[in-house]
Amino acid sequence: MSLERVTSALSSRYRIEREVGQGGMATVYLAHDLRHDRRVALKVLRPELAAILGGDRFLKEIKTTANLQHPHILSLFDSGEVDGVVYYVMPYIEGESLRARLVREKQLPVDEAIRIGREVADALSYAHRHGVIHRDVKPENILLHDGRALVADFGIALAVSSAGGSTRMTETGMSLGTPHYMSPEQAMGEREITARSDVYALACVVYEMLTGEPPFTGPTAQAIVARVLTEEPRSLTIQRKTIPPHVEMAVMVALSKLPADRFAGAAQFGEALAAPGLLTTRTTATMALPGADPVVRRWRRGALTACAVAIAAAGLALWAQIRPPSEAPVTRFGLVLDDSAASLTYSGTITQPPRLAISPDGRTLVYAGGNRGGRRSQGLFLRRLDRLDTQVLQGTEAAVAPAISPDGTQLAFVTNRVGEGPVLKVGSLHGGLPVVVARGGFGSGPVWGPDRHVYFFDETGRTIRRVPAGGGPVQDVLRPGGADSTKAFSYLNLLPDGATALVMGVGINRADPSGYDLYAVDLKSGRRGERLQGVAGAVTATGHLVYLTYDGTLMGVEFDRKTLSPRGQPVPLVTGVDVRFEGHTDLVLAASGTLAYVSTGTNAPEDFVWISRSGQLTVVDPAWTDPEFEEFQLSPDGTRLAVTVGTDRQDIWIKQLDRGPRSRLTFGGVDKNHPSWTPDGKYIGYTTVEGGKSSVWRRRADGVGPEELITRLEGAVGDIRWSRDGKRLLLVVDGPSSLDIFVLRPGEDTVATPLLNESYHEALPALSPDGTWLAYVSMETGTPEVFVRPFPEISAGKWQISSAGADGVQWSADGREIYFRSADGRTVQAADMSRGPSDASSRTLFSLPADAWFETNGLNGRMFEVSRDGQRFLLNRQGRGDESGDLVVVQNFLTELRTIMRGARPR
Repeated sequence: MSLERVTSALSSRYRIEREVGQGGMATVYLAHDLRHDRRVALKVLRPELAAILGGDRFLKEIKTTANLQHPHILSLFDSGEVDGVVYYVMPYIEGESLRARLVREKQLPVDEAIRIGREVADALSYAHRHGVIHRDVKPENILLHDGRALVADFGIALAVSSAGGSTRMTETGMSLGTPHYMSPEQAMGEREITARSDVYALACVVYEMLTGEPPFTGPTAQAIVARVLTEEPRSLTIQRKTIPPHVEMAVMVALSKLPADRFAGAAQFGEALAAPGLLTTRTTATMALPGADPVVRRWRRGALTACAVAIAAAGLALWAQIRPPSEAPVTRFGLVLDDSAASLTYSGTITQPPRLAISPDGRTLVYAGGNRGGRRSQGLFLRRLDRLDTQVLQGTEAAVAPAISPDGTQLAFVTNRVGEGPVLKVGSLHGGLPVVVARGGFGSGPVWGPDRHVYFFDETGRTIRRVPAGGGPVQDVLRPGGADSTKAFSYLNLLPDGATALVMGVGINRADPSGYDLYAVDLKSGRRGERLQGVAGAVTATGHLVYLTYDGTLMGVEFDRKTLSPRGQPVPLVTGVDVRFEGHTDLVLAASGTLAYVSTGTNAPEDFVWISRSGQLTVVDPAWTDPEFEEFQLSPDGTRLAVTVGTDRQDIWIKQLDRGPRSRLTFGGVDKNHPSWTPDGKYIGYTTVEGGKSSVWRRRADGVGPEELITRLEGAVGDIRWSRDGKRLLLVVDGPSSLDIFVLRPGEDTVATPLLNESYHEALPALSPDGTWLAYVSMETGTPEVFVRPFPEISAGKWQISSAGADGVQWSADGREIYFRSADGRTVQAADMSRGPSDASSRTLFSLPADAWFETNGLNGRMFEVSRDGQRFLLNRQGRGDESGDLVVVQNFLTELRTIMRGARPR
């Protein structure tokens, strides 16, 4: 298939840079993923193979491997078919294949060959436990990256076989599997291939790494297959005397002709490669001794067997006396909570807070929940791992960010109930009502110290504070960024000694992974360790720092307590951990070594719906969905919608309503956010953030011409809105201590001037159609409420319109009503403004459907719009799926951590 055809077919998603190789089933290209701004390896199935298999069937089968997440498995990013081009996408690895290494060096050092073999065995074992057989293990499919092995093309051969291609591939001159590494049963064409076939293939790879060639070679594929079926491999130690006997034994057992004579699984093979003494006496007995006649071989086998039995018996007796205590096995399982794991909810004063806590012994989980169907309200729930029932914790309504005390008896959490404001509470896990121990804003979730104090960041995210768990004065502990720093932090964790904290600060552009700094800081001296790009972390009893990256990978690295810094090369431990907005995550590690986290969900597609004043729902365009819609605004005439689209990179799109075409307005570069129509509908304004400064731009809505700079400001701009006459632009700016509203006269002012800049947040400005009133949302009461002021003389009066919290605010086209959503986002309210704000009265127009979920954005942007006649409301719906993943529990995680970190040490 020509490069031009591939480039044309995939141009909307991938930019092809060059061809990097061709395999038996696919051509490999280096490409740039436009949506996620990353380099990828894009593999295009050979056209003749795609014709035999059928693209749909192949893609259906390959998706079964998409959930394989392991440190030594190259994951599957994407797959699809466009204009007859069947493709699948994997990470692009800056390294080389094992084949390239063998071509260059012929043989590998014995220790390195064993390490690579064990890493591949670990990957195969993981896949086998998930019901996936590789079927094509060979040096070409093993990549070497930063000193570790990555197994690629998992399940590709399975997809070919399951899609019906294995019996017809000979017609194309292709074969399923590679003769040098085929197990005898695979070479004979048996349909039922088991994990032992992968063990055989891996043994062939290890054999080649040690000796320089596979166990069987020949001039043709048929000759190789004949030798695989009839001959025994040559002894390894005869070819290379430095190979340990136990390694030769392990490889020879794995190369047994009969599957039943091999290791039962890849894990056993990996263990046998690691150290002598792990093989059974059957291993010694089945080893062929070259150069002896059958009688001598039988005599030697018998003698060796007898000796082996005697030696093994003596060795086992001695080992029973001196062996160290065995480590408990690592156990992984998904956990369904009472309302399902997907019911873990976000709410409260902390933006997207952690929702999960675990007891020190790892036996109890507390989570913030409340299902979307309305059967339960938001609160905290307790689940013991040895029980199936869930306990509702009394007095935890509207609670988030739970934290269990070091002795496992108490619980700290934050609530933000209407009329109460944000408070920190502490209660017993054994019953009784919690008590308030601190009031005010909280910039992070609470954590317990060994001194029976609860620690947290203040509402600015700049100062670590603490309060006695039983109540008492709140004390300032430290500003981890320095006394004069304005950097805000949103994550806090304490090391077991209580003298050191892990903190995470995030830059202005919260979608930029490089903006997340995680480091350790001494709570007395303020001394800081080396920074890592991570969003959360913990220091374990094994002396390691485990930390989570923005892309959801849990990493491990040795931790130097003296320098408070990582030491050595970080190693991936777990992938696919859910990381939500602003770096918040649900990952907890108990002192006992039990790990719990929420895995990455499926990104169920979102859509837009109209809901009438009577509550009737209509989908805008069933064909228009996306995993991540952000802010949006209707054009002045109500016929078009400007919307921010994207996950890792946001751009502005224009949609013709309802079922018309859509077009992209901005491209590439940095995120484009907060779209806002000019009053004449000819331009779209939007914002970008670079180098700590925000820029406000505009571009013609038809996409003609370049973008035009309007102004630049210090700090992040959270929203922009034009006045009806187009002479003023209102901006929400993240100031030193709060969100403030500024005003700019484009073409006249060189800088924006403050309009509302009190010490509390003021955001989401909305000017009335006649330009005489300003509605906005303020946190001055402790909860978000709608206020109205005269404009531009805002000091002439102020009226509070809502009384039970509000999310967003919009005017009707005639200025006679103000609309806002309730604080929980579940109802739409209307306030009659026909007699002015002093006589405004609000009422509930309708409740949103309980079986769906609609995007909310707090003070960060607008998430609903109103039609010109005021009869319909446009909302972003997430209710057809749930982006929450599974709640995963890993018992004895520290055992796995030690094993992985030992294997990663340089030899």
